[in-house]
Amino acid sequence: MNTTRRLTAIALTLILLLSAFGGTASAASSTATPAPEASAMPEADLSYLNGQFRVGMECAYAPNNWQESEASETNVPIEDMPGAYAEGYDVQIARIIADQLGLELVVVKMEWEGLIEALNQGRIDAIIAGMADTETRKEAINFSTPYHESVYALMVNAGTPYENATSLADFNGASVLGQKDTALDWVIDQIEGVNHLPAVGSVPDMIARLQQGTCDAIVINLENFPGYQAANPNFVAISFPEGEGLDPGFRGACVGLRKSDNALLDCVNYVLASVDQEQRDELWETALNNQPV
Repeated sequence: MNTTRRLTAIALTLILLLSAFGGTASAASSTATPAPEASAMPEADLSYLNGQFRVGMECAYAPNNWQESEASETNVPIEDMPGAYAEGYDVQIARIIADQLGLELVVVKMEWEGLIEALNQGRIDAIIAGMADTETRKEAINFSTPYHESVYALMVNAGTPYENATSLADFNGASVLGQKDTALDWVIDQIEGVNHLPAVGSVPDMIARLQQGTCDAIVINLENFPGYQAANPNFVAISFPEGEGLDPGFRGACVGLRKSDNALLDCVNYVLASVDQEQRDELWETALNNQPV
């Protein structure tokens, strides 16, 4: 493997981890800028939530969210799944919001494709799952200010023709895989001449396909790479100069809420504004260090 290439990828990742954040995520910036903090929590009648903040997520997208089998001081029981607990960066953001709103956090595990429908049907009150505020999704639901931004990259296996790639053009003819119904799939068409493989349902599925060699590359959030490489040292992250890589075209990972929940949206934005960059970085680094390998 090209040692220089690996060191460059790792160095860039460490820089991002130290400077990025507040997603399955905006390529335009690696630093989230919280909205100005209000002087007081906005007034809102949240009695219709019946004392709960029901949050939907996959529990299968580490380090954002994953499932554990033992209770801890920071994880949260998953509804209707005895002995199962949700942990990760999204879970900690959800805990902060629920705590400041004086609500009990309830985590509901569900498939990614069903999150927006479940929200609009009232089965959950919010989506906190690394979901980005794409134009299409904004037609269906509201989004908070971003609580996380990231850079997109491609991940390949060492020893392949793509481990020393330096531009998107180097992936002309490559078979590239993404996650269904996410920008991790949509951005693949930005690569000229790419063999855009049918998307799979989750990031773990993508990783398994890359390990099996049934694709040449997968699209990832670059700040997630250290965890992926810890599980498989053969993985190599290919990143690109700003403006020359994959552009998802949205602000970042946000809290998804119903169109009718404007008062709740104001409260959520207030809470997110109170979470400064240092705290976000600490939560993210903790999630990276504790995610399952």
